[in-house]
Amino acid sequence: MMSKVAALEEKLATIPSPELYELRIAELENMVEEQHQKILKRSPISWILDIALYLVVPLLLLLLAHWLIAVVYDTKMIYLRIISMVLPLPFAYALFNKHAHKVMPWFIGVIFLAIASVIGMSWITSLVDNSPVWPQNLFEWKEVLEYSASIAFSFLTGMLLGGVAYAAKQRARRAGLASSMMKVAALNFQDGGASLKNVHGLMKTLQEYGGTIVALGTTAVSIYTGLKGIIGS
Repeated sequence: MMSKVAALEEKLATIPSPELYELRIAELENMVEEQHQKILKRSPISWILDIALYLVVPLLLLLLAHWLIAVVYDTKMIYLRIISMVLPLPFAYALFNKHAHKVMPWFIGVIFLAIASVIGMSWITSLVDNSPVWPQNLFEWKEVLEYSASIAFSFLTGMLLGGVAYAAKQRARRAGLASSMMKVAALNFQDGGASLKNVHGLMKTLQEYGGTIVALGTTAVSIYTGLKGIIGS
């Protein structure tokens, strides 16, 4: 009986643990995702499509909204300001929720979107009443900059929220990897396993709430700069 028990123990020792299998599967899934990201980064077509869809389309929609509100219906401009604060956000969210992006090139794109939108609106107005396209004094320049900042911060808010959502999806995909690593660590270090788990949870919480807090801040700035001139007048 003792010899049979010893033989069974030897067989069990040669069988890999389920935790190691989970760890390897999660590592392979992570490698596939990284390879997918490399393919996306190498394609210039994806850059062109993203610029057209997430910068040019919202620019055209903002100009269309200005034409409808200021020219066709000649209604209150506060409606245009609200649309300008809301419209860029979902485009930026969809962009950064799709896959990882470098922030600096898109920050430059945000500046282009904001300035082009305001100057384009001024150009449309000039076609109707022959007013100058460019600001003529310091007060008008201040209004242009504030309006541009409102559009830019709306897009930045969407970027931050989209980045937070994408990071959450990545954490979910890598949950198997992290969970398996914690299990393996817990098997080897009974006390250290729980500590590692606590640290991982704390880092996850800080990442989630940190991005959300910054997004709320940019939203507040967008609302303030967008409605400051209208509410104060």
